[in-house]
Amino acid sequence: MLRRLYFATAILASFLLLHSPPGARAASPRQDLSAAYSAVARWETFPFEKQRADPAELRKLTPTKLKWLRGIIFGKHGRVFDERVIQDYLESRPWYKPDPKYRVEILNPVERENMDRIKAAEHTQHKNIEPGDLKFYRTKRITPQMLGTHTGVEWIIMMAEVEAIHGRTFPEQPFIQAFYDQRYWYKPDPRYNAKRLSAVEHANLETMRQAWKKQRGLAVSPGDMAAFRDQPLRPAMLKGVTLHELRLLRNEVYARHGYTFQAWWLQRHFYGQPWYRQRPDNDNTKILLSPTEERNVALILKRESQMHESLSRVVVDDRFIAGLYAEDVRKLRNEIYARRGYAFKDQWLQSYFKSLPWYEEAPGFSESELTPIERKNATFLAQREKKLESVIRQVAA
Repeated sequence: MLRRLYFATAILASFLLLHSPPGARAASPRQDLSAAYSAVARWETFPFEKQRADPAELRKLTPTKLKWLRGIIFGKHGRVFDERVIQDYLESRPWYKPDPKYRVEILNPVERENMDRIKAAEHTQHKNIEPGDLKFYRTKRITPQMLGTHTGVEWIIMMAEVEAIHGRTFPEQPFIQAFYDQRYWYKPDPRYNAKRLSAVEHANLETMRQAWKKQRGLAVSPGDMAAFRDQPLRPAMLKGVTLHELRLLRNEVYARHGYTFQAWWLQRHFYGQPWYRQRPDNDNTKILLSPTEERNVALILKRESQMHESLSRVVVDDRFIAGLYAEDVRKLRNEIYARRGYAFKDQWLQSYFKSLPWYEEAPGFSESELTPIERKNATFLAQREKKLESVIRQVAA
């Protein structure tokens, strides 16, 4: 009886499926995607290179379809995207031909204006501020509620974007520089000066810094040392602070007194802070730290030393680099070699390590001098560096 009932049910189900009206059958993911692609087909023939898209029409499109429109503008020139939602769409188009010679400079003024209009339409649909949105906040204050949560890479990119809009270059952050070199709106300006930023932009940067600090669960981060002129730091407060951030914290103690730094990357960093006032006489010998500040500097140095020693004595893992971004990992990896006196061909790396008191160049350096732990750590960090670089490329902005 149960067997006959099973077959009767199966036959009835097959009959209903075959004779059900169109649209009643469940579409496959491939069919759904094909239908979605067809919905933007008319935009594939839109002359973005000579005609401006209607903002009202753009606002009717979903965020994904707006991404495909960006893909159309760039794809007509052969750009290859790391962002899969765009690249998958382009690879489904018969007209798309990847061009390894593609350069963002090929976009004409009308195409760039259309990109601005598409980005504006995308921005209105964002629940929280995302990379690429900061151009809409040059004169508008950002609140913590508007920011939401982001990956470390996204925080770095968004904070850098505030200055990239004004043409800042990032020689000390090559991955970030490469990212912005691919933005259609980016125009590097060798004359960039951080003093160009408005009070609103400085305030927005501080809001983002505090939001990222809160998300990471940090007790202190670069920019906070004004609160510790007469208040001692505790070892637990440095938990989660990266090696690069520790260096900034330590040097911030001196920068708060107007210290002039010989290391150009430090001088550039602090010159860009709204609170930094360089001593008119540039005489660092006249700067006196309070007893509390001296103890804070010593505590930070101790934590730095512990992290340095870890690179040579302990096999590091993902917990060691948690919260780091590509530039941090790059510095850690190269520090293994710098500690052995390696002379770097990369100009920035060489100048960076020469600015550190412990670095001493050893012309006869051989990689065979590295211990098994150092080699293992160098390999691990190189792998994570590539992974983080890939993450940066996939961020949409």
